[in-house]
Amino acid sequence: MSTSAITVIVYLLVVTGVGTLLARRNKSSSDWATGAGGMGVIMIAAGIAGTRIGGAGSYGVAGDVMNTGIWNVWYGVNTFLALALVGAFFAIPYRRLGLTTVAELFGKRYGKSRSGWFTSLCVQTEYLVVNVIEPLLIGVIVSNILGIPLVVGIFIGAFVIIAATASSGLKGTSSTNIIHCFVIIFGLATVGVVVAGQLGGWGAVIDKANAALAESGKDSSSWWSFIGLGWFPIIAMFFSATIHTPAASVYVNYSSSAKRESILLPAFLLAGVVAATMPFLSAVIGVEALAKYGSNSGIAGYNSITKIAIDAGPFIGGVALAAVLAALISSGGPILLASSTMFVNDWIPSSKDYSPDKKLKAYRITAVIYGLVAAVIACYFGYVVGTASVLKWLLLGYAMVVPPAIAIGYIFYVKATTESSVYWGIVIGYALGLIAWSANNLVFKSESDVAAYFTTLIPLVLIPNMSLWAQAEKNEHANKAIIRSFVLLAAGLLAVFAISKLAGVSSDDMIIYLAALAAPLMIGKVYLRFMPATTNEGVFWGVLLAFTGIVGTWFLNTFYVQTDMTMVLYAAIGIPLVVIPTVSLATLKALVLNEQEQEFYRLLKTPA
Repeated sequence: MSTSAITVIVYLLVVTGVGTLLARRNKSSSDWATGAGGMGVIMIAAGIAGTRIGGAGSYGVAGDVMNTGIWNVWYGVNTFLALALVGAFFAIPYRRLGLTTVAELFGKRYGKSRSGWFTSLCVQTEYLVVNVIEPLLIGVIVSNILGIPLVVGIFIGAFVIIAATASSGLKGTSSTNIIHCFVIIFGLATVGVVVAGQLGGWGAVIDKANAALAESGKDSSSWWSFIGLGWFPIIAMFFSATIHTPAASVYVNYSSSAKRESILLPAFLLAGVVAATMPFLSAVIGVEALAKYGSNSGIAGYNSITKIAIDAGPFIGGVALAAVLAALISSGGPILLASSTMFVNDWIPSSKDYSPDKKLKAYRITAVIYGLVAAVIACYFGYVVGTASVLKWLLLGYAMVVPPAIAIGYIFYVKATTESSVYWGIVIGYALGLIAWSANNLVFKSESDVAAYFTTLIPLVLIPNMSLWAQAEKNEHANKAIIRSFVLLAAGLLAVFAISKLAGVSSDDMIIYLAALAAPLMIGKVYLRFMPATTNEGVFWGVLLAFTGIVGTWFLNTFYVQTDMTMVLYAAIGIPLVVIPTVSLATLKALVLNEQEQEFYRLLKTPA
C-alpha cells in the first residue's frame, strides 16, 4: 500500500476516533448545539476557521488560480473580512439574545415566524451545497487513492463527517478543527516550500509560469493582476463571500458558545487570520502547478494540490492529501451541525416543547439522516453532474444567504425597519438570485456571479425604502438638505473640473462624471417629494457619500486603473437609494416601539 493511501486511512481513522471519544461531553441539547456556553478563544476560533476553509478555500482556489489568475486570492481577503464583520457587529448581539439558530431572532423582534422560516430556507440552501460538496470531494480523493468505487468513497466521507458531528456536537467539531487547521497550514506550507525549491526558487517559478501563459496564449499581465478579470467578479465575490456571513447560522452557534462575550471579537479575528491563510497558500501552489505543468495540462479539482505534491515525493504527497482531507472535514462537521440544529428548531414546530434530552436525540438523528441524504445527492453529482468549479458552487450558496444577512443588519442597527420590508426583501432577493443564476447558466453562460448582485442589491434597496414608506411623520425641515447639497455639488464640480484639466481627462469622461454628480441631488429631491419621512440627515449623507464614491471612481480611473463606467452608475444612483432611506430611518425623531420591540433592543444593550 502506498504512503498516500496509508496517510488517508490513518487520518480518517484518527478524526473519527477523536469525534467518537468526545461524544461523552454531550449530556443535553445545549451541550451539543452551543457547547453549553463554556468555550474559550482557541476552541471558538478553530471551529469558526474550519467552517470557512473547505474545498473552495484550499484546492478550489489553487485550481482557479491556474485557470484565471491570482485575482482569486481575494477569496482569502473576503474570508477575513467576513469573519471580522460578524465578530465586530453581530456575534455579541447573537449571544445576548441567547439564539441557537439565526432564524430565531425574527420571532424575538417581530413575533412572527415567516421571515425566520424563509431565512432558514436561505441558509439551508448554502448548507445543502456544503453538505453535498464535502463528502463528494472526500469520496473523489479516497476512491482515487484506494482504488475503490466513487460511491463507496462518498459514503466513507459522509460517515466520517457524521461520526465527528452527530456524536460530539459543537465542542467536538471545534476540538477536531484544531487538528485540522494545524494540518492544513503545515501541509500546504510544506508543499509550497518544497516544490518551489525543486523548481529552482520563486524567481524560477515566476519565469516558468510566464512561459506557460505565453504558450497557452493567455495575457500574462492580466493573469498576474489582482484585478485580472475586472472589478465585477471581485465585487460579486465580496457580495456573496463576505456580506452573507452574518446570516450563516453556524456563527450563531459559536457566538452563543462563548463563556464571556468579551472573547468573541478576538476569537472571530483570530479565526479570520487562520482561515485567510489557506487560500493564500493554495494560490502559491496554484502558481507552482502552472509553472510545472502548464496552463493546458487539464489539471483540475484536488489534483491542483495533490498531483504536484505527490510528484514531489511520497511523503509530501501524503501531507498534501491530509491537508485537503482536513480542509473538507473541518467545514463539513460544523455545517452539518448547524443544518441539523436549524432543521429541528426552525422547521419542527413542536421542538420548542422538547426536553433537553429529547432535543439532543432529535439533533443527532437529524444529523445522521441529513448527512446520508446529502451523500446520496453527492453520488448523483459525482456520476452525472460533476464537480465543476468548487468555488463557483460555494459562491452560489453564499449568494443565497445575502438577503437575510442584510435584513439582520437592519434589524440590529435601524430600529424603524418593518417586518414586511424584511420579509419581502428576503423573499424577492432570494427568488431573483435563483432566477438570475439559472438564466446565466442555461442561457447567457456568463462567468460573473450574477446571482450575488440580485441577492445583495434587491434587499439593500427594498428593505430601507419599504420601511421609510411605512413611516407617516412629515419632516418639514428636510429641504435644508438640498441647500447643503447644492453647495457641496458646486464645490465638487469646481474641484473635478480643475483637477481633470490638470490631469488631461477627456471632455466626454468629464461630462459623464459631472452628470453623475448631479444625479444624487435629483434622487434626493424625489425622496423629499414622495417620501414624507425623509430626513435632512438622510438626504445630506446620501448626496455626500454618493459624491465621495463618484470622485473615488474618477480618481481610480485617472491615476490608477481604468474601471468600468458602471461603477459611476453604482455610486451616483445606488448609494443614494440605500443611504438616504437608511439614514432617514435611523434619525427619525418620533419612533414608537411596542413592548416586545422594546424588550428586544433592551437585550441587545444588556451584557450577558
